[in-house]
Amino acid sequence: MLTSPACCCALSLCHVGEFRRIRGLERFCESRMQSLCLARCIRSLWAPAQTNLLLKLGKVQKYVNCQLQHSKTMENKPWALISEIGALGYPEELIDIMMKRFHVVSHKDFLQNLQLYSPKVQVLFCWNTSPTVEPSLLRLLPSLKVVANGGAGINHLDVPYINSLGVKVTNTPGVVSSATADIALGLLLASARDIITSHQIAVDPNTTSLPTSMMGVDVTGSTMGIVGMGDIGYKIAQRGRGFEMKILYYNRRRRNVKEEQAVGARYCQSLDELLKDSDFVVLAVNLTPETTGLIGHRELSLMRSTATLVNISRGQVVDQDALVDALRSGTIRGAALDVTYPEPLPRDHPLLSLPNVVITTHIGTNTMNTCHRMVESMINNSLAVLTGQPIPNEVRAQ
Repeated sequence: MLTSPACCCALSLCHVGEFRRIRGLERFCESRMQSLCLARCIRSLWAPAQTNLLLKLGKVQKYVNCQLQHSKTMENKPWALISEIGALGYPEELIDIMMKRFHVVSHKDFLQNLQLYSPKVQVLFCWNTSPTVEPSLLRLLPSLKVVANGGAGINHLDVPYINSLGVKVTNTPGVVSSATADIALGLLLASARDIITSHQIAVDPNTTSLPTSMMGVDVTGSTMGIVGMGDIGYKIAQRGRGFEMKILYYNRRRRNVKEEQAVGARYCQSLDELLKDSDFVVLAVNLTPETTGLIGHRELSLMRSTATLVNISRGQVVDQDALVDALRSGTIRGAALDVTYPEPLPRDHPLLSLPNVVITTHIGTNTMNTCHRMVESMINNSLAVLTGQPIPNEVRAQ
């Protein structure tokens, strides 16, 4: 069938129109596709940035929340009174531990700002008997809930009076036992082997030859009598056992047979029996009215002339005048003391000039690990009181 030129022209026009329509659609689609690709490209570039931004915003929010929580915690921390920071008080490392749980104010700052601090203080941390817990101080602490003592001995605290004010008293037994037992053996060895005198000779600039006549006494195989077989006394016995020492002990209550056998200890029915049979007498008792002046002229006279008295308890357990007489007269060989009364002794006290005495500065608990544990125990005791929880180491009036 032949198509006329007019029809061909019309058909061509139709084809051109259709072509243009289709071409326009293609361009439209290309444009949409380019937009879609661009959107996808933007989305792929934006997604990590968006994620990072959200993460950063999340971290900022978390930081803000932590700061708010920290601020709230800081506001809620109880106030505690301490002695001071430094040589006569707490090492700074220990204060850092306290400040995590308490607002801390020194005794000096407290007294200078009574109006500010007096109503706030709920805890009094007593360290090396400071600050002195006396009625005049307690009257300044109307909100006080607990006196937390560092160490086992509480002879410097009037527990009945403190309890009568509705204030709890706590201490830190157990954590001090190992370090105190160590110093007992250190003093015993220093005295037995004249370590201090030997050191002085060795470093003396005038020394030109070493003495050969200076003789100590044997520790290995000797007899150690322990007065007070609590936790510290028992650890002293364990250490003595390591030196193959024979162990005697005198205590208000006898240990069970298994504990005695573990350290090879024999119980003495009386203090006199222990004093007569020991080469080294180690005092590890708490200071009480019954133990004050426990070792006097009579007790020292019962000891062997070759014996040494070691005191790591409290100075008042020994009659120091009687001890001076015994050391001067040769009634006993020597004494090794980590504690005296008072501390320090007056500079003209005769104990300081006797050659057969070793004296240290009440350092029984002075190791950093022990002090850390003591402070942590003081904190735990205090927080238990403040939160109404069972108190790990409460001391009650007898």
